Amino acid sequence: MAVPLATSAQVPRIVSLDGTVSEILCELGLQDRLVGVDVTSTYPESLQKLPKVGHNRTVSAEGVLAQQPTLVLTTEKAGTKPAVLDQLRAAGVQVITFEQEFSVEGTKKLITDIAATCRVSSKARAVVRRLESDMARVQPAPGRPKVLFIYARGAGTMLVAGRGTPVEKMIELAGGQNATRQFDEFKPLTTEALVAANPDVILLFDSGLESLGGARGLLDIPGVAQTNAGKQKRLVTMDGHLLTGFTPRLGKAISELARKISPSGSL
Repeated sequence: MAVPLATSAQVPRIVSLDGTVSEILCELGLQDRLVGVDVTSTYPESLQKLPKVGHNRTVSAEGVLAQQPTLVLTTEKAGTKPAVLDQLRAAGVQVITFEQEFSVEGTKKLITDIAATCRVSSKARAVVRRLESDMARVQPAPGRPKVLFIYARGAGTMLVAGRGTPVEKMIELAGGQNATRQFDEFKPLTTEALVAANPDVILLFDSGLESLGGARGLLDIPGVAQTNAGKQKRLVTMDGHLLTGFTPRLGKAISELARKISPSGSL
């Protein structure tokens, strides 16, 4: 259920601690109320002009309060420490944490809840309609390819996505299947697990592949060249926020992923 804004004659000064919330606020025409955002708020590009208060998982109350907000918006998935949110409340700032479900319906609900909270419910309908129109154009990848998502920050930090992750949901919505379903959340990549999974496609964030030195660097990781994906060089990347944010661009994101994991979509 959406939480209404506290009664006030003043236009709220909003800090968003979640990139998806920031994007939705912009889609609802509320960007002019934003006075600060976290570093995951990368879209639209105009958000880059706003003060950054840090990463949502490590943000400090002091950094947020420096922007003199009257309202802080986030989701429970963002991971901001409860103690930080309590400090903001103690300082007199209204803090609203939205539930976020990684699904099409969950995305629609988040849009609707944020609009209701900010008292612009009528604007949510147009945003939801655009999302539904984008979803109607999705063409799932044929053949249910096995897709392995690798989260990389250089060769020393490589994790693979298991069950219950946003990226698994995206892979399924795009017509693929997660190549690693033996565990929940993320686990470190091992050569043995990589070879056993034998994915048809390896998926990374754009920044993740860049941190490995490009496709050549990924293929040099032990075990990658032995997989079907490595042999056929079916390596694909997407913008991290677009791929996992479940934003109003969800339909576009699914379509892009479906194209890329199709047989003709590799790098």
